[in-house]
Amino acid sequence: MFTGLIREMATVKNFAQNRLSLKAAYKPKLGDSIAINGTCLSVVTIESDGFTVELSPETLSHIATEKLKGHVHIEPAMMMGERFEGHIVQGHIDTIGTIASIADNGNSFDVIIDVDPKFITLIPPKGSITIDGVSLTVNEVLKDSFRLTIIPITMRETLFGSYKKGTRVNIETDVFARYMYHIMNTSNNNSLSWNDVERISALY
Repeated sequence: MFTGLIREMATVKNFAQNRLSLKAAYKPKLGDSIAINGTCLSVVTIESDGFTVELSPETLSHIATEKLKGHVHIEPAMMMGERFEGHIVQGHIDTIGTIASIADNGNSFDVIIDVDPKFITLIPPKGSITIDGVSLTVNEVLKDSFRLTIIPITMRETLFGSYKKGTRVNIETDVFARYMYHIMNTSNNNSLSWNDVERISALY
């Protein structure tokens, strides 16, 4: 599990076939889970200046692989007992969105991201969303897009500062929205009982 708070901007040393080698100050252990641009991956080798992770064909088919160059976001898995910030992030990418526009409001930036309409039901207004591993709050939901408000420090300290119209981004929707949607669409009467709600709440 992750929180959507970026630990470091790592430098890509090499990306070939299914292996991604990174130069980073963070020192993981062999087999550790680490989120790269929001995607949960396993560390397969340790180097003196960084580490290498492996990507499965399934992962490669669901993420924006063209961004595995230059710099990437990294976040190690959360450890038991650590302070919880951000929101619950699994590192499972649901879809790829496309930056539609970025507007500078002076002390913040409005970012509109286009997304396949079938995922809009998983993106509630004022809900949480993860963009390339960054935990953010959805300000507005439209028919086939949504609006984020990005503060200057996020623009400076993450890849958001390099985004422009047409940039593709990895999107992980809110885990609770996914679970609720799945239950509501697979139950016989297409509705939830209070027992269902209590059972889901007890899991967390």
